[in-house]
Amino acid sequence: MVIEKDVAGVADLAYLDLAQEERRRMLKDLNSILRFIDRLNQLDTSSVEPMAQVAGRYGAPQGSAAQVFAHAMRPDEPGPCLSREEALRNAPETDGTFFKVPKVIER
Repeated sequence: MVIEKDVAGVADLAYLDLAQEERRRMLKDLNSILRFIDRLNQLDTSSVEPMAQVAGRYGAPQGSAAQVFAHAMRPDEPGPCLSREEALRNAPETDGTFFKVPKVIER
């Protein structure tokens, strides 16, 4: 069971500033999800074959990934790369080797 302290801790880790009403709703929702998972865990799945993909069972094209996604994939062909100088040329700030970017997360 999730308690209010757990919700506050996860919100803090995710840098979320939740209002008290949002924390109460999150607490209710998370406990509801856990109750549902408990119900699923009670099912006997010993005769169910493990699977990695479900798409083939629900109308998606069958075959290897290369066949299934042939229409959406372009050939993977190497092309010319930018030199370091070219890549850094339009950077607002660089140390000559790397891009320099402002720190975006402060804590």
